[in-house]
Amino acid sequence: MKLTPSRFKLGLIQMSCGAGVEENLQKALRLIRQAAQRGAQVICLQELFRSQYFCQKQEVAIFDLAEPIPGPSTEALAAAAREHQVAIVGGSLFERRDAGVYHNTAVVLDADGSLLGTYRKMHIPDDPLYYEKYYFTPGDQGYRCFDTRYGRVGVLVCWDQWYPEGARLTALQGAKVLFYPTAIGWHPAEKAQYGTAQRDAWRTIQRAHAIANGVYVAAVNRVGHEGPSDGGLEFWGSSFVSDPFGVVLSEASDHQDEILVVECDLAHLESVRRNWPFLRDRRIDSYGEIVNRLIDRDE
Repeated sequence: MKLTPSRFKLGLIQMSCGAGVEENLQKALRLIRQAAQRGAQVICLQELFRSQYFCQKQEVAIFDLAEPIPGPSTEALAAAAREHQVAIVGGSLFERRDAGVYHNTAVVLDADGSLLGTYRKMHIPDDPLYYEKYYFTPGDQGYRCFDTRYGRVGVLVCWDQWYPEGARLTALQGAKVLFYPTAIGWHPAEKAQYGTAQRDAWRTIQRAHAIANGVYVAAVNRVGHEGPSDGGLEFWGSSFVSDPFGVVLSEASDHQDEILVVECDLAHLESVRRNWPFLRDRRIDSYGEIVNRLIDRDE
């Protein structure tokens, strides 16, 4: 029987991205090294960390950024995982699955560099400056967990973080940590009026996933302004780790590169679930209608 530690440290890498793909990859590798030196054992990068967030526009040439998995980025991350003896959640990559079929795909590598698997983003947004449906086919693998050397983790990606169904189905598979690599920010023109409420809603929904499922939640967002100076997106960073009862253990700023290193204590998780046994008291016999888009009943 494989034994895993009762405590392990999460490393969250929040970074700004420039125009150069290789430069972004090398920056991520440097920050992985720094996180490992600070004791992180399971390290997560942000969504689409190899490039700036290209979904602000629709251009056929941008598909050239995509790569296969396994491919160059997974090879580089595998080498870093082996060198530092850390598990790596590779944020997400722009996966070229085949001609005309592309995904927004998280990769998970164990501390020996082995590729444990992938998770393809399930919920794909289509909003102003978030034109992801143009680029990404929705995931077809379902919700997944991965047994790393240090602990069992689940990965969902950005827009997935608003859906309690995805969090629940991942937690029910035994995930002790839900990672959410993310690219979310403000439309600068809206920030003054809506910015505080938007970020608070984003933070609150993920804390709610931690509470409802009795798991740690780690949200890893990018930072910096991308796009034209008179528009674009201002990514709000604010990466954080919540404990299984929604307590924010550590949170990054909204404006600079940062590394968070936070301990995950499975004894604390056990204690929270014993005292607040939400999973025990679920009425699984009553939820069948959840698969419907809406429920229409005569009054």
